[in-house]
Amino acid sequence: MTPGTLVLLHAPEADATSWGDVPEGLRSHGLEVVAPDVPDTGPRYIARASLLIAAAGPATPLVLVARGAAGPLLPGVSLAQRAAHRPVGGYVFVDAELPRPMHRHGEGAPHDELPMPPDWPEAPCGYLRTPSDGSASGGQAEALREARLRRWPVVEHEPPATVAASLSELVALL
Repeated sequence: MTPGTLVLLHAPEADATSWGDVPEGLRSHGLEVVAPDVPDTGPRYIARASLLIAAAGPATPLVLVARGAAGPLLPGVSLAQRAAHRPVGGYVFVDAELPRPMHRHGEGAPHDELPMPPDWPEAPCGYLRTPSDGSASGGQAEALREARLRRWPVVEHEPPATVAASLSELVALL
């Protein structure tokens, strides 16, 4: 697919710098990129990310890209984007957990339930695995296995290619 804008969402409790040189690398591949710095967690992360995305004025369709613990937040971010008439054309999980119905964030208080639209995912999804220390965590390994079972495109990043090149390749497969 050809996205209007890739929206790079860092894990909660991290910041946009966790993407390193990925945004610039994607731009060098001709892609428009927004990498908001979201200081909140859980449902507040969804609201703050949505406001920051809107402020950036992205071209649509969006491809929402989540790293790590931002993965379960993608349905909520998507719901907010769709409500604002910014269509989502795809989702990419980068070493990320996958969303689960009734996922709770933090201590599991009812107000911390994360929204899951009934039609999610309504757009193609893909999974990018990058090598970190040579092994995936249990949650990442399960997410990778589940992505393959769902027949999502999966790319396993191999240096010396850049993460941006692998991500660009995966987005083209959506």
